[in-house]
Amino acid sequence: MKTRRDFLIKSALGAAGLVTAPTWLQGAPAIIRNFNKPNSLINGVQIGCITYSFRTMPDQSAEATLQYVKDSGLSAIELMGDPAESFAGMPVSPINRMRMFQLGGKARRGEELTADEKKELDELRTQGDSYQKEVAAWRATADMKKFEQFRKMYKDAGVSIYAFKPNAFGKNNTDAEIAYGMKAAKALGASHVTLEHPSDDAHTLKLGKMGEQYGMAVGYHGHEQETFTFWDTALTQSPKNGLNLDAGHYIAAGQTDLIPLIEKQHSRILSMHTKDRTTPANGKGNVAWGTGDTPIVEILQLMRTNKYKFPATIELEYQVPESSDAVKEVQKCVEFCQKALA
Repeated sequence: MKTRRDFLIKSALGAAGLVTAPTWLQGAPAIIRNFNKPNSLINGVQIGCITYSFRTMPDQSAEATLQYVKDSGLSAIELMGDPAESFAGMPVSPINRMRMFQLGGKARRGEELTADEKKELDELRTQGDSYQKEVAAWRATADMKKFEQFRKMYKDAGVSIYAFKPNAFGKNNTDAEIAYGMKAAKALGASHVTLEHPSDDAHTLKLGKMGEQYGMAVGYHGHEQETFTFWDTALTQSPKNGLNLDAGHYIAAGQTDLIPLIEKQHSRILSMHTKDRTTPANGKGNVAWGTGDTPIVEILQLMRTNKYKFPATIELEYQVPESSDAVKEVQKCVEFCQKALA
């Protein structure tokens, strides 16, 4: 029996080019199956990442995004819409999003736009309205098999998708688009979808009820408007409504009861964006992990001690140094979590 077992293990190792692997690996078939796959479940705490963190990387395709995730050492993600929807055949946007963001931001800040800039912004918005209708029409007949293929590609690489965040759940989206987003999330293997909190009780009620219909939880994300009671109405409206808490924004909002909030709402927290920000007194900045005021270590250890099951989602929002890139910075965040949970 020992000879046969040794032969089978050595054959598997030989096929993978691992005959010279250390003794502890040769004796562990489970490890062989998972070899070269990431694992960011650290002492019972699932560390994940929102793929928005890789927005500055040159290629935003499904395949490239998967490589960024793997290179970062992550085995679970909150997936933004673009990689999956592009993979599934969504029409390509003709809009210069960066230019629209720049002009729109300038207008929101009350800065004066030139006549040419106003005309350009109006044209971009018109293009956006037209494109949104085109996307809505595509979503109405989108093939869920493509999302299942996407899920398999990621799963085969050792990466699970726990949340999906397409631009499909807003007040301007149709009911058909909302249904599409929830069905796509299910095809991807996600337990919940996420969106910015709409600050509209009627809409959170609608999303919660549609979540009940399609078997999909809905996590509401907040920025500096987060408070201890920010999610209360949505939570009472449906058991499918939950928190997509942002720990960093909560601190930047000047709130001081983050740990009590997590302890109270842990069963309704679907996922938690994790970043380091400073308090209003310290400038509210997005900073490298360990240099701000977000109690990341305390939060992660609380999750470990109390066996909370929601994932801690790395969201890279601080400025990436010129000598680095988004993948390297996310790697640093993963290492921070490993040390905190050691």
